[in-house]
Amino acid sequence: MSGQGAPWPVRRGTYRNTIWWDRGRSKTKRHREQRSLKAGEITQQESQNVSASSMKLHTETFTAEKKAMAAQQQRQTVTSTGIFNHEKHVAASSQSNITITAKGVCTKSSTISAAAQMSQLMNGALKSSEDELLNQGFEDLERLSANSNTQEVERAIHKYSMCLDSFIKSLRRSGNGTEPRPTKVPQVLNRINEMMRKAWAVPTHGHTLGYSLCNALRKCGGLDLLMTNCLHEDGELQFSSARLLEQCLTTENRAHVVENGLDTVVKVACICTKNANSVDHSRTGTGILEHLFKHSEGTCSDVIRLGGLDAVLFECRKNDVETLRHCAGALANLSLYGGAENQEAMIKRKVPMWLFPLAFHNDDNIKYYACLAIAVLVANKEIEAAVLKSGTLDLVEPFVTTHNPSDFAKSNLAHAHGQSKNWLQRLVPVLSSKREEARNLAAFHFCMEAGIKNSKAKLTYSALRLMGEEVPHKLSQQVPLWSTEDVREWVKQIGFAEYASNFVESRVDGDLLLQLTEANLRDDIGITNGIRRRRFTRELQNLKKMADYSSRDTGNLNSFLQNIGAEFPIYTYSMLNAGVDKDSIRNLTDDQLLNECGISNSIHRLRIFESIKNLENGLSNSCEQNLDKSLDVFVSYRRSNGSQLASLLKVHLHLRTFSVFIDVERLEAGKFDNNLLQSIRQARHFLLVLTPNALDRCIGDVECKDWVHREIVAALQSNCNIIPIIDNFQWPEPEELPEDMRAVCHFNGVRWIHDYQDACVDKLERFMRGELNVRSDGFLGRVPMNKGDATPGTPSGNTLGRQPPSYQRMHSNESGKGSDKDVNGNSGGGRD
Repeated sequence: MSGQGAPWPVRRGTYRNTIWWDRGRSKTKRHREQRSLKAGEITQQESQNVSASSMKLHTETFTAEKKAMAAQQQRQTVTSTGIFNHEKHVAASSQSNITITAKGVCTKSSTISAAAQMSQLMNGALKSSEDELLNQGFEDLERLSANSNTQEVERAIHKYSMCLDSFIKSLRRSGNGTEPRPTKVPQVLNRINEMMRKAWAVPTHGHTLGYSLCNALRKCGGLDLLMTNCLHEDGELQFSSARLLEQCLTTENRAHVVENGLDTVVKVACICTKNANSVDHSRTGTGILEHLFKHSEGTCSDVIRLGGLDAVLFECRKNDVETLRHCAGALANLSLYGGAENQEAMIKRKVPMWLFPLAFHNDDNIKYYACLAIAVLVANKEIEAAVLKSGTLDLVEPFVTTHNPSDFAKSNLAHAHGQSKNWLQRLVPVLSSKREEARNLAAFHFCMEAGIKNSKAKLTYSALRLMGEEVPHKLSQQVPLWSTEDVREWVKQIGFAEYASNFVESRVDGDLLLQLTEANLRDDIGITNGIRRRRFTRELQNLKKMADYSSRDTGNLNSFLQNIGAEFPIYTYSMLNAGVDKDSIRNLTDDQLLNECGISNSIHRLRIFESIKNLENGLSNSCEQNLDKSLDVFVSYRRSNGSQLASLLKVHLHLRTFSVFIDVERLEAGKFDNNLLQSIRQARHFLLVLTPNALDRCIGDVECKDWVHREIVAALQSNCNIIPIIDNFQWPEPEELPEDMRAVCHFNGVRWIHDYQDACVDKLERFMRGELNVRSDGFLGRVPMNKGDATPGTPSGNTLGRQPPSYQRMHSNESGKGSDKDVNGNSGGGRD
């Protein structure tokens, strides 16, 4: 066979046993091929070496032997009309066959690398990798498991790193104008995002896989390309780039973003959170901000300045679980990495209050990181008072006592790989916090890490040593009821452990603790150092300010003193012991305040005396009202599906300076009934959160065992201003409800629209301030409306003392439709 005219090199040799054609047929076909190509519409030249195979040609036949690369092959077809077809296949054979057909078609089946596939040019045009990636399956990633060996993991890393490198380089060349720009870039970026997500999700090896691919993306210029796309006017390209970026913000990649494009990335994250019609946008934006808050104190300051914290706080109103998980994680990271200055900024933006609905959520992961954030914040003594005021810290202890660290670590992929050493080092100081809740939650997390990593690291040992000590019991806020053991524990917590035994020997309980004088501390307890006595006295006064005196204070004297000033509750217990109540307070004199109540500060006596005189002269109706109704709002809700709305109402009203009580299951079991009902009696307004089927368990409850039933009856008996908050709720027929609560049907309410929360709260505030009539003339508070309707929930923008608000619509998965959560009709006294 002559080599003249053949488009490949020819070597003469012996005829082998494997015969492809007989001599005559092959000769005819060769002449036919030459004529077709010569007439031609195209001339096909194949490169001899694709770094994967070499070919040997013999006289009557030819074979191709593979020298290198992997098992994946592809078949390429070029027709005489110039059409290029591409079909990927996997061959078990180690051979690669080249066939010239009678129809002028050249077909090649060869083993080449993924990188070569993505960059090959045909007839001078770019062979795009778009279709390759769009059709790329990730079965090999899905097959990886905890039992996979290192070689399998390394092969996956190599394969997908080459894919990333080839596509990113192709995009960069097209951006420089040297190649045509691929047309399906957003779709391909979405596929890469899916690949990253599957890599992170691989059991045991996911951290290695994900980290390696993220590093590969950065090294080939992918991060820079994504940041550039975040500025693109094409919204689809911008979002697909942002979503992939959110998957790839590892430690090194965060540092790269901070150095090369922080403003751009924060801007696109905030743009994503403002897209009210897309849950995916909210998830992406909050996810990016969660990562960026985990870099450094300076970066946290920059992200806050660029609007990142404000965006996260607005998203805390949403009801999408994944978005709220990002919000909780972002606030936990900011608490840990932000430092004292940024923690102050968090207080100014009321972050502890917005952590309440997160820590109150039914999702354990949202709840946990919100609790972690509040635990870190309360460890800062400078902002402790503001943190305590939010009430969020009360939710920490119930979480710790109802969860097992090891089980919780396995409950979600977010915990699968644990936190970084840098993150854990920032949590270590919380182990030494004076607040028991903060210490316990920090220890809980280190026990999680020990279970995840099975490590003997020093950080884990610190937590385990703490857990090996005597576990302190929970200290109630009812200080007058403390035992000597409670007092001993508190003395140890505030840093005076060496004197703890002296308090026990003197049998100091909560009652005596609140009455201790400086002489007692010096002579009986033995604190002879004057400066140490001053320190102890300061801690004791702080305790008096935060104590709950309801076991003794039936006339709400403490609320009256709080209304005068934050420092005045230190006199509550001494005045109660002197016999002061809401009737005798009007007859007190300055001399009695000094000698009987022990108030030595003359300025304080003057202010108290003036407030008493104002009561006598009727100049302070609000103060007199405080003696009867010390609480603005009590929120009643069905815990199974009303907790999120109840917690949001608490935050909104707290931000508008209303005092709000919401049951967080923290009251002692033996005193639960009386304390809860006492709070209702003290409340001016009773908000009844009506979510789907909220009153079903009240139907037929003639013995008043259901808690919502009991709360409604208590509110009616206490003449509270009852305001139903209606969220996809259908009223039952009035005669179906017990007679003692049927009057609740007479009250108009506010229809809750999740997308317009500020507007709903504006209308609620108008009800509370008396601008709208809550009590209706018609039964069930209805003019002709569909059953279940109340007064329309679209409030006027004109509110008392406020500028007309600008409302921003929020996306909600649940607005305008019934909840899929139901309230079981079980009998008994619980809420659920």
